Amino acid sequence: MADIPLFKVAMSPRATADVGEVLASGFIGQGPRNDAFEGALAKILGTPNVVTVSSATAGLHLALHMAASAAADGTRFDLARRALSGEGGEILTSPLTCTATNWPIVTQGLDLRWIDVDPGSLNISLDDLARQIGPRTRAIVLVHWAGYPVDLIALSDLLDQAEAAHGVRPVVIEDCAHAWGTTFGGRRLGLHGNVAVYSFQAIKHLTCGDGGAVVFPDAEAAERARRLRWYGMDRRTPGTVRWKQDVSEAGFKFHMNDIASAIGMANLDLAECNVKIHRDNAAYYDQALQSIDGLQLLERKEGHDSAAWVYSMRVKRRDDFIARLGIGGIEASPVHMRNDVHSCVAAYRRPLPGVDEADASMVSIPVGWWVDDAIRKHVVEVIRQGW
Repeated sequence: MADIPLFKVAMSPRATADVGEVLASGFIGQGPRNDAFEGALAKILGTPNVVTVSSATAGLHLALHMAASAAADGTRFDLARRALSGEGGEILTSPLTCTATNWPIVTQGLDLRWIDVDPGSLNISLDDLARQIGPRTRAIVLVHWAGYPVDLIALSDLLDQAEAAHGVRPVVIEDCAHAWGTTFGGRRLGLHGNVAVYSFQAIKHLTCGDGGAVVFPDAEAAERARRLRWYGMDRRTPGTVRWKQDVSEAGFKFHMNDIASAIGMANLDLAECNVKIHRDNAAYYDQALQSIDGLQLLERKEGHDSAAWVYSMRVKRRDDFIARLGIGGIEASPVHMRNDVHSCVAAYRRPLPGVDEADASMVSIPVGWWVDDAIRKHVVEVIRQGW
């Protein structure tokens, strides 16, 4: 195993005592700790429309379900009023991501269409997206790779054009699993009129052990999600009468419990500090790794402020690169395998030259809070020696 890992779990020393209090309280399900954590997230993100869930995958599943189905009163959340309803619709999405992004589409029986990526950023290609949006397009799922944000202004302009041409404005669901702390145009993700899904899985900037949060563009959607995450019932109803509630819309078991919430609450301040360290290390690499033969750095644009969950680049002879870093005690990896090669989605394959190019050369190196000045200098020195 490499001496300098690609990932580590960031855990506040407060978490042990806080979880112990929850365990001793006799109440470990969704309760006051979750309310407090959800409120703290809302304050940091700058919107009250934050709904915690058991995982980001559950959050993506919930967002897609809500977009695809009318509520019992006939309403849907604002962006989806013209969205997934109707036969023959499809979801446009990137295959260059964790399978957690795309399997909620497949398991709900929704058709998908793969969109190519920009090899310069590893994010979804807005040029290919513009070509593929059509009258059947009902939603777009995009990933902010490594925490580097997609250009959400350009995306909004593209959606304006699609709505004018086809009469439908697709729902946008942002997979922010890499992007806690990312800002676009000075604002946190989740504040740009789309649905945003954050991950608090073990190795993310902010961890709850596992968990996630969905940020909605309106209060109505958030309220609906709070019911749907727990069977369609409102847990704020006093327990003595909760069992009498009529369930007008069947829901799921997607709620976050107080154990996970206590871990997350303890880690909030730590996560904000660690994002700054990740960014500082990424900025160091941006300068120190320029003009190296066989290595291509990724796009950096003003106003696109990445959380730098990982530091990705593209290299020639990737296997040799990874092996050379391993000799130097440095772990490196592509992190994720393209999703479109799996047999369960074989029916959706299409030519994706950008994905081909990116998938063959992308690699990530350690950039996290455990990387100090000596370590990052060592990483650069090993890379500069060649592979």
